[in-house]
Amino acid sequence: MKEVFDISEQDAFSKIYRFLDPEYSYRIARQMEQFRTNEVLGYRTAGSRAEYLTGEMICREMREIGLDVSKDAFTLDGWDFRRARLYFRDGDGREQCAELGSYQTDFHTDGKRLYRLICAGRGTADEISRLDVRGKLVLVEIDQRGEWWINYPAYQAHLHGAAAVIAVQRDGYGQIHPDSLNAQNISGPADAPAFSLSLTDARRMGILSFGKEIDVLFDAESSIIPKAVSYNITGRLEGEEKDSLLLMSAHYDSYFEGFQDDNTAVAMMLCIARAIVKSGYRPRKTMIFCAMAAEEWGVINSRYDWSTGAYNEVFGLHPEWQGMAVLDINLELPAHAHGRSHAVRSVWEYQPFLNRILEQISPKNTVYPEKAHVVSPILTWSDDFSLAIAGIPSLVNDFAEGPFMETHYHSQFDCGDSYDEDVYFYHHQLYARILLEYDRITAAPLDFSVRVRALRNSAGDTPEADILRAAADRAIPLAERLAGLVRELNCSGRTPPSVPGRCSLNRTLLTIFRFCEDCFVRLTWEDSPIFPHEYAQTNLKLLTDAVERLERQDIPGAISVLSKIDNNAYACSFEREVFDYFTDYAVNQPASRLMWGAGRLMGHVDLFCVLRSLREAQSSGRTDLSGELDVLRQYLEEQSILLASSLRQEAADLDSLTQLLSSALRYFEKNADGNPQP
Repeated sequence: MKEVFDISEQDAFSKIYRFLDPEYSYRIARQMEQFRTNEVLGYRTAGSRAEYLTGEMICREMREIGLDVSKDAFTLDGWDFRRARLYFRDGDGREQCAELGSYQTDFHTDGKRLYRLICAGRGTADEISRLDVRGKLVLVEIDQRGEWWINYPAYQAHLHGAAAVIAVQRDGYGQIHPDSLNAQNISGPADAPAFSLSLTDARRMGILSFGKEIDVLFDAESSIIPKAVSYNITGRLEGEEKDSLLLMSAHYDSYFEGFQDDNTAVAMMLCIARAIVKSGYRPRKTMIFCAMAAEEWGVINSRYDWSTGAYNEVFGLHPEWQGMAVLDINLELPAHAHGRSHAVRSVWEYQPFLNRILEQISPKNTVYPEKAHVVSPILTWSDDFSLAIAGIPSLVNDFAEGPFMETHYHSQFDCGDSYDEDVYFYHHQLYARILLEYDRITAAPLDFSVRVRALRNSAGDTPEADILRAAADRAIPLAERLAGLVRELNCSGRTPPSVPGRCSLNRTLLTIFRFCEDCFVRLTWEDSPIFPHEYAQTNLKLLTDAVERLERQDIPGAISVLSKIDNNAYACSFEREVFDYFTDYAVNQPASRLMWGAGRLMGHVDLFCVLRSLREAQSSGRTDLSGELDVLRQYLEEQSILLASSLRQEAADLDSLTQLLSSALRYFEKNADGNPQP
């Protein structure tokens, strides 16, 4: 018996395979580039006319394929970026024009306007406070991967009266070429404007010396539009089971041309839908192909301002999908290899089933020399996180770890030059195969023991951790038994349960999955998913290390360690007002504006004063560190209490999970062979 359907032996898949056409996908991806808010650079931004017209194109294509199409409207904050140009004289006195990228902020010059442009180094508080930046354009060199996001220097300069910040990517992003521009979600207020300038143009201006000033003409139009409207476009292919859903998603908003991110993903999704329809395949489950709007940004002044369309789709527009959708395959940047091995990034529970699929569809050595593998957990970088926390198990073709992120990502070099047809075709085959495998099986192959083991293994050495491990040890055998029954049903080859029976079984499994997402997924201050106890556990290790360093007068080492706690890395570089602003807005906002991040931070350790005091001690030679040590020891006590309570809560949640698993086992054994019983 095999749980994974040997689709290579079946006529159905061979027909679908013949209709997978990467040339069709490439053509659609390039056609999407015609719609742009900025005629020179591109951009299809949230709530803009360009995004709307792209959605209309996708609607037409879905209808032509034969899907039942819907436009799901939702309210968001929109952005319309028309232009940003700097006019200046180079070192030879020649007039030049620099094309700039932009971030989601509001700025209008109403034509060319004279400004002073001043270089403020990296844009820190110390640097900006030494300059008169009032009414000026402030040039900063930043590294958004290794240091700080654009919102920090932008808001710091704003507080000192700057007209706008213009950022050059010193490192981190856009490293493919010195001509690179950058765009990111701003995660900040609309009235702290920010733009992106290439290193090439900054050098031509001769402005890359701290305090250097020149006259420039600036012509910019970037508009933030509160309460705008965007549309998620869905194409439905009805299956035998109308209440059992399979989703495939990709986002159609973009920065610049957005060829990889995410034109090729939308096009690949359409190609897979087209191949299924053309083949005549009749799905068992209802398939919904979702072109999501506003993935890149859609909420003013929120830390969690991306994945807006997907969040609205599953929490606002279609909450009924929760408990019905057994899978979302989210697609991102699929026409490029992001490593020597392809990674399918999945929720914990689908690891075993996906591994068995990957054993049967292996890439060529010329495509992925080290084949393919599954990694977990889902990250916050893309829409699959919003789907997962809604209780819809999700996966994505992983893209976050490859060099593309540092070179081409979110720059004008994300264009057709990065296209790899062989990689693209393999991804067509793989993700079509995964979709069909999930369509053929009766029950969602969720193995809850994988997550519980990961939770168990992450706990440290405390009495409360022992309680958690004991609770995990009670849950794991039941999770394994349930996974075994699911696999047996999917492998059996016997007549499947009735449609109501299948849907009811899956609803039971998905209820448990949603419980796990609610209880066991939290976020760091860098937006990385963690288990709840890991927050305090990590902070305790760092605080203990810092105390030990201070006790032996290692102030630089202590500062380095303390800067790794929460968002305290910014305490040494920005003013208290900036630090507090970007701390408070992550927690003290309505859940509707925090979206997928609401309630997932475990706390905050405010070390601003301690770090400033340690810097003073380091510069003055002060050796009495008793005050700082007292504060850190108080935080150690607080984090110890939080760790203990987090572990106890997780243990209690594991006991609740054990009860859910027990109920599911009883229900499964009673109903797996037929209609649900009363």
